[in-house]
Amino acid sequence: MTRPQKQLAVLAGLAVLAALVWYLQSGKPLPGTADTHFVARAYQPLPVENPALHWDILHKAQKTEYKGGGRNPFSLQAEPVADTAALVQAKAKQLYRRVGPQREPPPVPPTWPGNVSFFGYGTVPNGTARRAFLTVDGEVLVVGEGDTLLGRYRILQVNNGNLEFQDISTGLRNTKSLDADKTAGPPAA
Repeated sequence: MTRPQKQLAVLAGLAVLAALVWYLQSGKPLPGTADTHFVARAYQPLPVENPALHWDILHKAQKTEYKGGGRNPFSLQAEPVADTAALVQAKAKQLYRRVGPQREPPPVPPTWPGNVSFFGYGTVPNGTARRAFLTVDGEVLVVGEGDTLLGRYRILQVNNGNLEFQDISTGLRNTKSLDADKTAGPPAA
């Protein structure tokens, strides 16, 4: 067999193989593709009330004129900073004139719980921090500086006539003075 005859034989074999593959795959979809009949049945159009073109909106959009900010979009140079800073200041002044100064009200200091009374204080002889004597619903508590009361208040400092405390959730501070009706005299050492 000569070379052109071999080439013709290989070509004929490839043509037969291609025809066989085409015949076997003609009734089936290709792997990895969806069945078009299934897709057509499952398609549901979007519920649009009026599918017609809105000519008024289209004409309005066509008549608008572009007004650029003066910056060349094809240039890598940024807009000068001084101009933008002046523009921001001018806008802030306009807003201030229209709205006025916005001030938040000062935070309200925390209130001492009504069921707790501060009736005395004392120190331990070995030089530790002062202790405050409190009653919570009739039960006596002794707390020191840095202790937490009712899971909400931290005792900051115990002074001669008052108690400084902080609301843990807000971080705000306030003072509570000695309850006069519970105080009997100077503290015992």
